[in-house]
Amino acid sequence: MTFTSDQLTIFSLALLALGLMAGAGALIATELRRARSGHVIGRAIDQAARDPGLVPPPSLDTEDPAATARSDIELPFHWLDSRFGRALVADEDRDLIDQCGLSSKRAQLIFLVARVLLALLLPILAYVLWSAGHSQRTVIIGLAAAFVLGFMAPKWVLGRFAASRRQRVNQELPLFIDLLRLLQGVGLSLDQSLQIMASDFSHVLRVLGYELNLANNQYSRGRSREHSLNRLATLHRNENLRGLVSLLVQVDKHGGAVQEPLRIFSDRLREHRRSEMKERIGKITVKMTAVMVTTLLPALVIVTAGPAFLAIFRSLGAAAK
Repeated sequence: MTFTSDQLTIFSLALLALGLMAGAGALIATELRRARSGHVIGRAIDQAARDPGLVPPPSLDTEDPAATARSDIELPFHWLDSRFGRALVADEDRDLIDQCGLSSKRAQLIFLVARVLLALLLPILAYVLWSAGHSQRTVIIGLAAAFVLGFMAPKWVLGRFAASRRQRVNQELPLFIDLLRLLQGVGLSLDQSLQIMASDFSHVLRVLGYELNLANNQYSRGRSREHSLNRLATLHRNENLRGLVSLLVQVDKHGGAVQEPLRIFSDRLREHRRSEMKERIGKITVKMTAVMVTTLLPALVIVTAGPAFLAIFRSLGAAAK
């Protein structure tokens, strides 16, 4: 019995679907066992919480920590630490997720699931909706392109969002320095200034305020100022921000006035931004030359030389008569 190429393709897709269903069943069984163990731990926490000698029973108005623990246990965070998870969510992808302001394992797990689902669903949709009427080679190339597109689409989206946040950091940095100088000028300490900037100015410092709030939370839990600001210095790949964090760490370690270094740093940053703007203006002038040649020059020729051409045409018509 012989099979055609379409029948072999359908048979291979059916086997692939059965394999995926078997793998999904194994994963579901593992997660059910993990969930049952989580429920056992949750019941033990509930019993300990209801003991009057330990902690009063939780009320309806407060959040139940046992329920939170159970919800965290039920999520398969161990996928991220497996070899398969580290291959799908590499260190570069985790850095992108952190740059997008989603510094949690839940976001990494969502990224992993989205990448797997898109990499499987797009080829299936492409085969069902597009493969009819095309050759086998074209179908294979299309399925491969759909797989690559589904696999890389979440990373591309994160890359665009992370690039916009890095641009936002570059725009917020001068305001960040000016606010810090202002708060230092009224007599506040460095810790008080950073706390006020994170709490009261988060509506204007959307990205830096969020990162500064994380740094302040880590500092309040016992980390040093250098370790708490390390994420702010290295995450967004901004050399000016790294220099500012280094300055704040040195002032926190050794003390001293910070207003004059901040003023010098602000002047240097503004001069650097001014030179960047001049460079951009120079590039725009070169780019506009081609636009002017293709759009403005024909209109200019028509306006200036149009009457002369009309007069020549009229004289030639009169001479012909």
